[in-house]
Amino acid sequence: MEQIILDVREQDEFASGHVPGSIWVPFSQFGHTAPGVLQSLAGRKIVLMCRSGSRAKLALAEISRLGFGGQLSAEVYEGGILEWVRQGKPVAAGSAARLPLMRQVQIVAGLGVLLSVLLGLGVDLRITWLAAFIGAGLTFAGVTGFCGLAKLLALMPWNKAGPAQDCRCG
Repeated sequence: MEQIILDVREQDEFASGHVPGSIWVPFSQFGHTAPGVLQSLAGRKIVLMCRSGSRAKLALAEISRLGFGGQLSAEVYEGGILEWVRQGKPVAAGSAARLPLMRQVQIVAGLGVLLSVLLGLGVDLRITWLAAFIGAGLTFAGVTGFCGLAKLLALMPWNKAGPAQDCRCG
């Protein structure tokens, strides 16, 4: 039975390094994208991979929830891409490594809060409302799963991934 690796990491993670020939189906879009991909993989052994194994386990549960549990043979690659690299197995990079999107969000939000508080104390106290706005946005992102700042940063030129080498993107 042919083995296929399904990488469930997000775009920036996948672009920074992935298993050659793996199929990219980000976990954030798994319920929407995976059914079509999974139908095309009938009769093959699927190995789910993420950074360390946590999201791959969630994706395995999602495969059952989507009704493919009895139709495919799927398992989690324990330790994820970190373990793959530790074992010295080949990794293809689609683009130069860059900061993951969530770290970019943390940096921008943190600097925004820090700057607004400092300017509020030194220039005009009303500027501190910017810190409240950023806090409200982060709270909204945590509750709903939608982060407007992440969407905005993803559009920036340094986050545009070129075509990934050696992959089949789902």
